[in-house]
Amino acid sequence: MGRSEALVARIARKEEYAGACRIYLYNEVIVIARERKFTTDDLFRETGHVLLAQGYEGFTFSILAERLQVSRGALYKYYDNKDELISDFMIHEMDRFLAELREIDNCPDFESRFRYLLDLIFKRRTIHQLISSVQQIPRSGKAKVKANLARLDQLHLDMYARLGSFVGQGRREGKLRSHLPDGLVLGFIFQSIMIPNHSGIPYEEWVAAIEDIIRHGIMA
Repeated sequence: MGRSEALVARIARKEEYAGACRIYLYNEVIVIARERKFTTDDLFRETGHVLLAQGYEGFTFSILAERLQVSRGALYKYYDNKDELISDFMIHEMDRFLAELREIDNCPDFESRFRYLLDLIFKRRTIHQLISSVQQIPRSGKAKVKANLARLDQLHLDMYARLGSFVGQGRREGKLRSHLPDGLVLGFIFQSIMIPNHSGIPYEEWVAAIEDIIRHGIMA
């Protein structure tokens, strides 16, 4: 038997299973793993999880790849570095947040807009933590990252413009004290989501209590 025939004889058969390739060599079994497929939604969901858990400094492709059950090389096929990925992810998140924030225009008055905004920031309560992480990305990076950061700057301006419009309506309707700075009003509302609910109060009760404090303070 020639060398090539011997090699063919050694490979008894080959079959596919569960996304991998199984090759039988005499009594040995060699499993050559193929890359697990993942969608953009998968990638961005896990990127958010890692960013919230590890922060910008602790974010690595190794951790992300482990969560996605793929190799680091699979991620590098799409992104050269973590700054490209994180900035792309944040554009996606800000677009979603702004789309929901625009829905506030469908509320008929300031009272309903106030409750809508409160519900929205509780629903998307991680957005500010994510924004803080992105602010650590160096602005001296590659052109792709610079373009993404410029896009994010514009999205932030759009967000603040809409929130400023919300405060302006409250002043016009006499619902907000005129001497309070816009930044303080918005900061107070947005920071309310950071108060820990150690007592496990049901969501609706908790949000209603925070709304009451924002409206009337804590004094009897």
